Amino acid sequence: MYILYLDDSGSVINPSEEYFVLGGLCVPENSLRWLSYKIEQLAERIAPESPSSVEFHASAIFGGREKPWDEIPGRLSRVNIIKDVLLTLQEANPDIVTFACAVHKASYLAQDPVHIAFEDVSSRFNHFLGRITPNSRGLIVLDKSVHETSLQELAISFRRSGNTWGSQLRNICEVPLFVDSKASRLIQLADHIAYAVFRRYNANDINYFNCIEHRFDSDPATNTIHGLSHLHRNHLTCTCPACLSRRTS
Repeated sequence: MYILYLDDSGSVINPSEEYFVLGGLCVPENSLRWLSYKIEQLAERIAPESPSSVEFHASAIFGGREKPWDEIPGRLSRVNIIKDVLLTLQEANPDIVTFACAVHKASYLAQDPVHIAFEDVSSRFNHFLGRITPNSRGLIVLDKSVHETSLQELAISFRRSGNTWGSQLRNICEVPLFVDSKASRLIQLADHIAYAVFRRYNANDINYFNCIEHRFDSDPATNTIHGLSHLHRNHLTCTCPACLSRRTS
């Protein structure tokens, strides 16, 4: 069983943000405890007496206005904490891979970027499972949000009628499950992955993206990056890793 943990970054309605991102990581069940423990160790470093009180949210860490981040002086120190969370993947087995979809909102004015991103990522996750073995199964777990009902309904629709590409996502064995991010270190890591991709596309900031770029699901034979999608009307001229890998593979 493979679990895909997802969170979002960027606002659907904020006109000052060009992108909405849905992103996270796929973890085989036998690696769940190990990876959660790696992030727990970071929490113990920040709050040795009460690590469970530490919840890693990249935007909150960067802003430094909430506890315990307001007690960490200097933006650079907080930036390094975000990177440390992402770099827990450095020691991970290669079967732990990342997924993300960055939707350029102005390119899809008549559509819901949340639905676009979920359809894209869930389809890529389903293909990933099918490449392992035809019988591989997976679950999608997301942070609780206002999107919960609409995404569950969308997933049910895919299972009944197929998505845009006709797939019923048969390797994904249940509708998305939603959990409180405070209870899941891996949802917190998904938050950081989504944030890293959002900063890459919305602000041309690659500081965080560089920590995870090599982790996206990909085909080494063709160098095609399957796990990262950039949905933009100018994708044919875009030179980001996702668009470029598809044009050159």
